[in-house]
Amino acid sequence: MEEKENDLIRFGVSMERKLLCRFDRWLTQAGYPNRSEAIRALVRDSLVEAAWFEDDLEMTGTITLVYDHHQRDLDSWLTQVQHQWEGTILATTHIHLDHHNCLEVLIIRGKPLDIRSLYGTVRGAKGVKHGQLALSTTGEGLP
Repeated sequence: MEEKENDLIRFGVSMERKLLCRFDRWLTQAGYPNRSEAIRALVRDSLVEAAWFEDDLEMTGTITLVYDHHQRDLDSWLTQVQHQWEGTILATTHIHLDHHNCLEVLIIRGKPLDIRSLYGTVRGAKGVKHGQLALSTTGEGLP
């Protein structure tokens, strides 16, 4: 079957009434205008998540770190890591949350294995209180 850009296919989905009611409440709270838009978003999310285990694809995302900026040499170490990972780390944003804590966001792009390695490196640093990897896609090949 040949794919066309806007080739819309209708299909039916069967599910229990309770599950559908919960889904309808969720999609309303999430701001989706209808079931079709919500299902499309969920399918795209699942495809992006699955792509993170295909190491040949280029992906994108963010690494968010909250850390104690009084931790000895952590600031300079993070700068060093950013230079070592030039090309994977595209940009950073740094803000002071309070007298002791900073938030740093790394905008990243690369192969999933490399990104997971980078995340493990920075998340495990002494003084990092919390880290979060937000997975995303370059959008390439995703309808």
